[in-house]
Amino acid sequence: APLFPAHGKRDGYLRPDPDSPAAVAKAVFEAAELVGEFEKPRYIDFKADLCAHSRSRKTGCTRCLEVCPTGAITPNGDHVAIDPHVCAGCGSCASVCPTGASTYALPPLQTVYERLRTLLSSYAKAGGAEPVLLVHDPRHGDEMISLIARYGRGLPARVLPFAVNEVTQLGFDVFAAALAYGAARVRVLVGPGNAGETAGLASQIGLAETAMAGLGYGSGRVSIIDAQDPDAVAAELWSLPRGDAPAAGAFLPMGGKRTVTMLALRHLHKVAPEPVEVLPLPPGAPFGRVQVMAEGCTLCLSCVGACPTGALLDNADKPMLSFSQDACVQCGLCKTTCPEKVITLVPEIDFRDGARGAKVLKEEEPFCCIKCGKPFATKSSIDKIVAVLAGRHAMFTTPEAADRMRMCGDCRVVDQFERGDSPFALGAPRAPRTTDDYLREREEAQNGKDGGPGGDSIH
Repeated sequence: APLFPAHGKRDGYLRPDPDSPAAVAKAVFEAAELVGEFEKPRYIDFKADLCAHSRSRKTGCTRCLEVCPTGAITPNGDHVAIDPHVCAGCGSCASVCPTGASTYALPPLQTVYERLRTLLSSYAKAGGAEPVLLVHDPRHGDEMISLIARYGRGLPARVLPFAVNEVTQLGFDVFAAALAYGAARVRVLVGPGNAGETAGLASQIGLAETAMAGLGYGSGRVSIIDAQDPDAVAAELWSLPRGDAPAAGAFLPMGGKRTVTMLALRHLHKVAPEPVEVLPLPPGAPFGRVQVMAEGCTLCLSCVGACPTGALLDNADKPMLSFSQDACVQCGLCKTTCPEKVITLVPEIDFRDGARGAKVLKEEEPFCCIKCGKPFATKSSIDKIVAVLAGRHAMFTTPEAADRMRMCGDCRVVDQFERGDSPFALGAPRAPRTTDDYLREREEAQNGKDGGPGGDSIH
C-alpha cells in the first residue's frame, strides 16, 4: 500500500510492474547506476504575502487545497505552504489561485501570454481566420499530433498547436487572453497522465464558458478533448463548427494574472455581440462584490483588517467603509470575520467604470463624548453596545452608569471617581497593629476572666 497520496505522480521514482520479475530486475539494475544527486524541479512560485487563505484564524480561500491531487499544500497560518518535494507539478493550484500567489514556473506566466499574443497575431497577419487553439503537453500531445499527421488527415489548417508543460496549469486568465487575442475556440487535450487532476481545469473552463455565454458569444468556446484514439481526436477537431471569432485585441499582457484577465474581459465586453453591464457568475468565482446590510453594520472595520487584497477600505478622517470591486477575489474572509454577520458575497463582473474605483458602502458621523465632546467611536457601535449592556450588566444598571458607555475612555474613569462608586475604591485604610496592641488585648481578656475590672468573679 502506498504511504502517501498520488504516488504515481511524483518525480524521482522507478515504477516497475510488481507482477513482472523482468521489469523489477531491470529497475534494480537502473537504480544501481543512478549515482549522484537528484535535483527536483520547483514547479510553483509561491508568494505568501498574496495568499488569501486565512487571517486571524479565520479561513478564507481554500481553492488550491481543494484541487491539489498529491497533498502537497497544507494550511500554514495566514497562508498555505507548498512542499516542493511532494508537488508533482500539475499546476492545478496556479490554475485556480485568484490572487497570483501561486504561479507556474515552467515557463513563467508572462511567457505564456506573450506566446499567445505572438501566435494569434501572426496567424491573423498571414490571412488566417477563425483560429482554434489546441493546448497540449509535450508527453501526450506531441505523440497524438504526430500520429494524426502520419496516419490520418492531419490537423485542420486553422488548428494551432500550443504546447505547455502541463495543461492543468491553465486558468481562466489564459482562456480569456486567448479569446481576446482572436481565437475562435480553445480545446485542451488531456491524456492518461492527467487522471485525477483535472478538477481545477474543469472549474476554470466552466468559468470561461459562463463569461462567454453571458456576453453573447455562445457556448462551446472552451472545452476539453479527452480521447486516447488519434482518429477520435482528429474527428472532433475537423467537426468543429465555423463561427465568428472575437475581434482581436492589441493590448499588451502587462501586469499580474488578475490584471491581464481584466484587460482581456474588458476587450471581450467591448466587442461582444450582447454586452451587459453586470455579468453574473457561479458561486466560487474569483470576481464579484460584497453586499453589506448597512442598517446592521456598526463600522467596526473588522472586514477591512481581514481583507487580503485591499478591496475593503476605511477612511482615517471619518467612519466610512468603501469597496473596490476590481480588487475583490471573493475569498470570504470579510464575511467570516464580520461580528454582525451582515456581509454576503455576490459573484459577478461589473464592466461599468464605477466598479474600477472605491464605492462607499456606509458612512456616518463620529460619536462624540457626552462629557468632553471628543469624537471617539461610531454612533452605530455605541448604540449597539448600549442596547446590549444597559440594564443587563452589573456595571451599567443605573442610568448614570449607562451614560459612561457614551463617554470616552478618559471621561469614563473621571466620572466613576466623581460619583463615588469607583470600582477601585477599597474603603478606609486599616490601622497597623503592633506588639503592644496584642499584649493589651491579652491583659484585658485575662482581667475579665479573673474577675478584675469589667469582669464577673466566681467564689
